[in-house]
Amino acid sequence: MLDLYTWATPNGHKVHIMLEELGLNYHVHPINIGAGDQFKPEFLKISPNNKMPALVDPDGPDGQPINLFESGAILFYLAEKTGKFMPVDPRGRYEVMKWLMFQMGGVGPMLGQAHHFRMYAPEKIEYGIERYTNEANRLYGVLDRRLSESKYLAGDDYSIADMATFPWIRNPDRKGVDIANYPNVNRWSEEISQRPAVKRGLQVLEDKRVAGPITDEMRENYFGNAQYEKH
Repeated sequence: MLDLYTWATPNGHKVHIMLEELGLNYHVHPINIGAGDQFKPEFLKISPNNKMPALVDPDGPDGQPINLFESGAILFYLAEKTGKFMPVDPRGRYEVMKWLMFQMGGVGPMLGQAHHFRMYAPEKIEYGIERYTNEANRLYGVLDRRLSESKYLAGDDYSIADMATFPWIRNPDRKGVDIANYPNVNRWSEEISQRPAVKRGLQVLEDKRVAGPITDEMRENYFGNAQYEKH
């Protein structure tokens, strides 16, 4: 039984989707980032960067337990462990890896910033809004061009690159993106959203999320000085 420490966020959903696609048994440990669970010592032993998701596999590569943090690393590990959603041939493997790294280094951080400056910043900073909205649209454009020539990001087969990117592409309006301008992304996103495992993955801990405006406590744990204190 895998132990998954997670919350209902795009990075959490990546791993939820992968585990559902694989049909693996896993136990969910909620890490409520609004309540500050990510700063608890027991979680920091697993994820020293105080970010979720994190995974503990009691049956690691050498038969011993292994702890993993960083969602991309978890996807790569699960793909290698099961031999699924990652090609075995070197060319196909690197095709998946480059699009996975594109998500980890670009899509996630930049769309996250666009969402932050547009939705959560305590004051409207036009420079930040314009910069990250423009970057969000640029990244959607990169994806759209790729998906104009390929069914999925890494080629003809659905892979961990798609699982990593899909949760971040949802709700484009929150990033200042008009999805009508990116028809290939829209086609790809709509197709993936209909996969049964994806539907199940998106429901993991969804009932635990707080609806409505974020509280001062949540804002502090998301964005405040709690991030920078020594834990």
